Amino acid sequence: MINKKGQIKIQQMAFMLLAVTLFFVLVGLFVLVIRFAGIGESATALEEKNALLLTTKMANSPEFSCGNVYGTGNTNCVDGDKVMALMQNIENYDGFWGNGVSNIEIKKIYPQEETKLCTLGNYPDCNTIRMISGEVKGFSAENFVSLCRKESESGKTYDKCEIAKILVSYE
Repeated sequence: MINKKGQIKIQQMAFMLLAVTLFFVLVGLFVLVIRFAGIGESATALEEKNALLLTTKMANSPEFSCGNVYGTGNTNCVDGDKVMALMQNIENYDGFWGNGVSNIEIKKIYPQEETKLCTLGNYPDCNTIRMISGEVKGFSAENFVSLCRKESESGKTYDKCEIAKILVSYE
């Protein structure tokens, strides 16, 4: 009889240890779930921020930037003539702006017209320059820029700048 009471006490202790261990495991899982609940949203926000920074970086890169050609070193100023020349050699820039870039385009905002893709034959009488025309997927961001070029009228050369958006999409 004494032996059976000892066995029951040992079984009770084993079950209590198991219950306490299970309780702490569940509490640990609960804490982990709460701690990592916002990781997905913060990763998405970070990707969107990176896309926006990429558009600004592109607009101010030497391949796009106006530099001092139009009187001042403007930020977010894109040289339309440079972009058209770059568009003809875009295959040499594969992976230059990052491996995931799937689409780069510059759209004039004003005057609002029907979409007319730019080629060497119709430039500057167009409103959309597609540098890389892939499928728009993943994250995309846009930034307002000045799209500038040199124009000539009555033998005088002047600077013409228009409002545009640079759109970048990447996976």
